[in-house]
Amino acid sequence: MTATFATPQPALADRITRRFAAKRRMAFAIPAAILAYLIYAAISFDIAGLVQRARMDNAAILLGDFWSHKTHVTRDNRSGDVTVAIEGESKGTVPPPAMLPDWVTMAGGVTTIDLGTGHVVTYDDAGARFVVPDYGTIDIRPVGGKPVLTAPEPIPDWISVAENKVSVTTDAGRFSYSRSKVETFKYEPGWELFFFTLESPFYGKGLGELLTLATVGERVDPDRMNISYMVSEVWTNRMWRHADVAWAIFETILMAFLGTMAAALMALPLGFLAARNFMPLGPLRFAVRRFFDFIRGVDGLIWTIILSRAFGPGPMTGAIAIAITDAGTFGKTFSEALENIDEKQVEGIRSTGANAALRARFGVIPQITPVLLSQVLYYLESNTRSATVIGAIVGGGIGLLLTQAILTQKDWEEVAYYMVLIVLMVMLMDSLSGWLRRKLIKGE
Repeated sequence: MTATFATPQPALADRITRRFAAKRRMAFAIPAAILAYLIYAAISFDIAGLVQRARMDNAAILLGDFWSHKTHVTRDNRSGDVTVAIEGESKGTVPPPAMLPDWVTMAGGVTTIDLGTGHVVTYDDAGARFVVPDYGTIDIRPVGGKPVLTAPEPIPDWISVAENKVSVTTDAGRFSYSRSKVETFKYEPGWELFFFTLESPFYGKGLGELLTLATVGERVDPDRMNISYMVSEVWTNRMWRHADVAWAIFETILMAFLGTMAAALMALPLGFLAARNFMPLGPLRFAVRRFFDFIRGVDGLIWTIILSRAFGPGPMTGAIAIAITDAGTFGKTFSEALENIDEKQVEGIRSTGANAALRARFGVIPQITPVLLSQVLYYLESNTRSATVIGAIVGGGIGLLLTQAILTQKDWEEVAYYMVLIVLMVMLMDSLSGWLRRKLIKGE
């Protein structure tokens, strides 16, 4: 018996060959199109110019401000008064001479600042001098009210000279001389005054000494225990405002919770009106669906700006903005979940003579509850993060404190502190929502 094989018809073979060729061209065309778009975007957004304009020295200073603090040694050129202040704030002013740092000395109208590694700054009646190892002495004297610089030539790029100001940036610290004042900034690791401010009786004490005072030590204040005194001093810290920060975190979480829960409560009944198997009236169903598209089509930040004009700033305005945006998303999700329920379970409830409310309660809600809870818990977690940005606009929560710290352009260690708290808050909400999801949906 001889086997016979059919040979493809020429038209079919050509068609198959053309299809393979088209797929091969498409395999090259799509990456080429993506590459072309990336090149276009790089040219349009001037990526090369952005790289050239980048100031790595400013970036290094910013990163240093995140994990360290700086002490300002400032002399008023008009009065001659010299102050030493943590982060340059009046609340962090060091009372001389008892609490002056050991690297600052004042004697006979001369202030000497030892920044370490041979970097020494001197303030006197003639002006100011900055000795930089391996370079020389930077001498600045006022002439006609303007600072005049005398320094070894050529002037390096880490010395900035303007008509009314001279700035010097070194690894040991920064120095600035202007008409009104001369300042030296010394960077040191850590967030100074994070627990106790300068006026606190517990400032400057080591961990061992604090533990002794908290347990068996003699009372600092006869009217209360040392441990409660310490907690009070930390809680009412005027520099870091821990009480205000804790309230801001609470406001942020409350904003997210109220907005998410209100959106879910609004979306559930509207979801029945948008579901095909529960609302036979097509025009009404169409109107509800378009309503969902409208409120979720406008970003939450836009709603925040609109509502802040209508209701004024505040956390409640942010919660309403979250509720409006999420109501559209929840409505769409809930209506789709309702359309995919098992009708047999509903029919079983109907056979008992139950009315529409009872059929929804016992035949529908149990089926969609896992979807509802999963979506609500996910958005609660996501809105906790979004509430930070919304709070910056409406003036509430940790977002407001973060924005204020950024706008000062000097409190970058506080910016880092708030960012750490935001990340911890999001992680906490993630863990909490995961635990609730397992508890309520899976029954674990």
